[in-house]
Order: sequence, then structure tokens, then C-alpha cells
Amino acid sequence: MREDSGARINISEGNCPERIVTITGPTDAIFKAFAMIAYKFEEDIINSMSNSPATSKPPVTLRLVVPASQCGSLIGKGGSKIKEMRESTGAQVQVAGDMLPNSTERAVTISGAPEAIIQCVKQICVVMLEAYTIQGQYAIPHPDQLSKLHQLAMQQTPFTPLGQTTPAFPAAGLDASNQASTHELTIPNDLIGCIIGRQGTKINEIRQMSGAQIKIANAMEGSSERQITITGTPANISLAQYLINARFRDVAAMWNDPSSMTTS
Repeated sequence: MREDSGARINISEGNCPERIVTITGPTDAIFKAFAMIAYKFEEDIINSMSNSPATSKPPVTLRLVVPASQCGSLIGKGGSKIKEMRESTGAQVQVAGDMLPNSTERAVTISGAPEAIIQCVKQICVVMLEAYTIQGQYAIPHPDQLSKLHQLAMQQTPFTPLGQTTPAFPAAGLDASNQASTHELTIPNDLIGCIIGRQGTKINEIRQMSGAQIKIANAMEGSSERQITITGTPANISLAQYLINARFRDVAAMWNDPSSMTTS
């Protein structure tokens, strides 16, 4: 797994019932490692069922250890964020109410098919990164652009339903079988700064998190819009679209709520 993913994978010592697996490295390497672990667990479940009378396959389950201070961002106001994760990925997500013993962290349990777990882990990473981002790095729109932000945010394209596309990291090989495709978006010129960020920081983050190639066309004379071309697997494209629309929603929310202007 270390060699194939390129990530550092360490397993805690001890004879306790549960041990901690720490995955470190570039974003893509971490997601590949999570994918390999999820598919390995599914393989073990299938093998265990060969000698079992059970007819339905239980879901793969992972427990993430998350700082308690970040759990509010994962849950969202009135549970809106965690509900969105469940609906868009198909995974079951539960955030523990209490911190782990002798710890300042809480357990986040994710259950479902490997594909659903991988997409859910990506979304959790996005939320945690945004919680650490300083708002001043990115362009904030003028008030008269706020209605455009809401309109764009409402155009969010959901993830392709599970089962209708191959997973982002296939069980066999992790490097084949997904056919690349292209999707185009049109964004008003005066809002493109929200996506690009200062010195390209935001668009680079979206590229890294989604794994998609994202190109922004130069402004055309006489045109009030810019074209964004997204290339990658269906899962890559869906995640890139989600991140772009999530950015519009976040900026709109910050403009409506001055108390939130210290974070992105």
C-alpha cells in the first residue's frame, strides 16, 4: 500500500482492540491509500461471508479521529453539512458526541461502499481545510454581486449516483479503466476571483482536492463571462464542480454574516 499510494502509512503499537492508522503525504496519495484500505476491508468482508449464512453484505466502516474543534464545521448549522455529505456520497456519517478518552478528539464513523467512503473522506478534508483558511487570501465580491453568488451556488451539480460510474480509485490497480471526459462551466467575470484566489491559491487547492485538470479561459473582449473547462474522471469532475459551488456558497454566506468574515 505504501509503494502503490506513495503515502506514509503508520500503525500504532499495542495490543488494544483498536489501533490508529496514520496516513501522511500529498492529497492524492492520501486518497489512494484510503481507497486501498477501504477496498481491502471490503475484500475481507466478502471472504468472511463465504462461510457465513448471512445473505446481505455489511458495509465497510472506517472511524476517523478528528479534532473536536473541527467537528462543528463537519456537522454544520442544524446538521446541514453532515446531511449534505450523506446525501451527495451515499455514505452514513456519524460524529461522536463525546471526545475519545484522554483526548481532545472525537471519532467520525463512515460506513458504506468503498466508493462512498472515499468521496466522503474527500469532503471531510475539504471542510477541515476551509476551517483553517484565512479569508483575506481570497477576493470578496461587491454587494451587488451577491445575487449572482446565490444563483451559481444553487446550480450545484451533485455527484454521479453510486453505481453509475466507476470509482475514483478502482479496486484493481488504482490506475486504470476510468475514461477521462470534459465538462465546461460559465462564470461571470466579476466573480472569477472567488474561484482563482490570491495568486491562484484557491483554484490550485480545488485542483489538488478533486484530482481534475481545471483551465480558466482568458477574458474575451466584449464578454462578461469566463469559461472553465474541467477534465478528468466522472468522480474528479463531480468533486471539482462541488468544490466550485461550495466556494460560491461560502463567500455568499460570509457576505451575509459579518461575524464569519475571519474565515473562508
